[in-house]
Amino acid sequence: MTDSAHETSRISARGLTKYFRDGAGTTHVLDDIDLTVGRGEFVSILGPSGCGKSTLLHMVAGLEEPTDGQILVDGSPDRLGSSSLMPQRDLLMPWKKVADNVALAPIARGIPRKEARRAAAAVLNRFGLEGFIDAYPSQLSGGMRQRAALARTFLAGSEILLLDEPFSSLDSLTRIQMQTWLLHIWHTSSSSVLFVTHDVEEAVRLSDRVYVLSRRPARVVAEIAVDLPRPREYGATLTPAFTELKRRALAFLHLDEEHRP
Repeated sequence: MTDSAHETSRISARGLTKYFRDGAGTTHVLDDIDLTVGRGEFVSILGPSGCGKSTLLHMVAGLEEPTDGQILVDGSPDRLGSSSLMPQRDLLMPWKKVADNVALAPIARGIPRKEARRAAAAVLNRFGLEGFIDAYPSQLSGGMRQRAALARTFLAGSEILLLDEPFSSLDSLTRIQMQTWLLHIWHTSSSSVLFVTHDVEEAVRLSDRVYVLSRRPARVVAEIAVDLPRPREYGATLTPAFTELKRRALAFLHLDEEHRP
């Protein structure tokens, strides 16, 4: 990675290494990782379960610090609050209505509750949940809860979104529908997205580029450019070009499996 790319990307990591140390010893999680996310770009991190993908995302968000290496967000090492993180679980508060859940970030910034709820209602309308503003999370389907959680992430106000396997708990049909919906929302925004997944098809379908990580300690074993036309409906996954990209990603993942000690 050149110095100019490191400094001008919305997200960049160089030489990123992470160890966790406790009374039981030392765990080497990430090993010398370089990655970038450009303005308006959708980039996925693909790797096996437990390889450190979520740890990497938390470091970009400023919730964890690297043992070695550097992470810049918009050219600055001060990352906390510079991006919006959506974890795997929706974490909606069951005692709050959907609009109040979505309005949490602006309320925390000091915006009056009524004004924040109006902003939340507008975002929920954009996200196809206009009829559920005053519903409680228990009244929503799994896909609707994920949409509400993503609406909350968007309303947090950052143009940099960090999405940690947001669809992993959904059934396959709902997951495909959510992928289509997310692509539409992203295409109509100016957001840069760093998306964590262990699903090869999901990574290829959504992304401009895919970083393939090894097992822990994770390292980048491939960077795959996805040069398929957009918008990308699900039918794109049935084309020979898509199948070839998926085959390449699987080959790198399987290569790592073959080199286990």
